[in-house]
Amino acid sequence: MSGHLAVVGLGPGDARYLTPEADEALAGAQALYGYGPYLDRVPVRVGQIRSASDNREERSRAAAALRHAAEGTRVAVVSGGDPGVFAMAAAVCEEIESGPEGWRTLDVAIVPGITAMLAVAARIGAPLGHDFCALSLSDNLKPWDLVERRLDAAAGAGFVIALYNPVSRARPWQFGAAIERLRRHLPAATPVVFGYAVGRPHEAVNVATLEHADAAAADMATLVIVGSRETRVVLRPGRSPLVYTPRTAVEVSA
Repeated sequence: MSGHLAVVGLGPGDARYLTPEADEALAGAQALYGYGPYLDRVPVRVGQIRSASDNREERSRAAAALRHAAEGTRVAVVSGGDPGVFAMAAAVCEEIESGPEGWRTLDVAIVPGITAMLAVAARIGAPLGHDFCALSLSDNLKPWDLVERRLDAAAGAGFVIALYNPVSRARPWQFGAAIERLRRHLPAATPVVFGYAVGRPHEAVNVATLEHADAAAADMATLVIVGSRETRVVLRPGRSPLVYTPRTAVEVSA
């Protein structure tokens, strides 16, 4: 019997955002691996093995799942949002590359999901309507000076920027430092979208200007979208504003 490993994106939270392909992969798995709170989103099925681990144990989790799949088991590794965006798909690929030769013969499927920046953008309008990029503010796996250089480059080039992992208990200062750095490049009125727990019952989406963006407004469950010079806010009486970036761009001289 040949093993099978699926890396499954759960989307932003609520079950209605789970794709049919992802639901099928989860239902067909004999064993599930994942960060505990993500596993809690998956319905318990009789006979299915569940192995929860801590958030910072991605590589060991991937290796354990690969070992189990190599025994001939159908295994699913769950991931919040999309598994290929700052998530488990890269960890699994890394382990396959550095692990036993037999892992390279496994049947591996990456099952996409709705990532946080798309869920937040949809709630507020179309801030990603033109060129954009995504950056993680975590410096657990890269030096902070590299984060700073990428922020400078992205803002200077006119990209809308989606910021993942803005704050954690171990990293309380990085988001404030990132906002201060972006203020060097962008106008004070640049829209900043704070999307908290989008796709879950307690979600909240708020808009501020870069000038008044408060670092304390973000936490571990927040995705932040910083607009470009061209991002607009449409005020609507009695309704939430629409934030969008026009599909056309005007070249700005350096």
